[in-house]
Amino acid sequence: MLRINPYLNFNGNTEEAFNFYKSVFGGEFRMLMRFKDTPEADKIPADVRNQIMHVALPLGKDNVLMGTDAPESMGFGLKVGNNVHISIHTESREEADKLFNGLSAGGNVQMPMADMFWGDYYGAFTDKFGVQWMISFTKQG
Repeated sequence: MLRINPYLNFNGNTEEAFNFYKSVFGGEFRMLMRFKDTPEADKIPADVRNQIMHVALPLGKDNVLMGTDAPESMGFGLKVGNNVHISIHTESREEADKLFNGLSAGGNVQMPMADMFWGDYYGAFTDKFGVQWMISFTKQG
């Protein structure tokens, strides 16, 4: 495994929260992508297009605090308890599949492992104990 990082969900105030975290931890965002920047932006409700789809703030050498807005108009039901995910970045597709298949057994898969438009091999699920996970592999170019 390369890294395990927290992934935070917010109800429309991710940008505010991450600017606050940035002011405390320092550094610069590694990535900041809005819903309007996605390939299917035209299918996203107009009132959330400027919200944050993904933001990543490096913390130290190997850690990253990540987050997203989780708008109800896109099917999210955000509440305390489902606003944190454990994100695992693996060293291979095979390791990603092994962890995904093992941890998701008996749970609820939201997104099966697949190649994503941002370049990662990625999947998401809630395990049988209610813990939310995101598994990804980034091919080094």
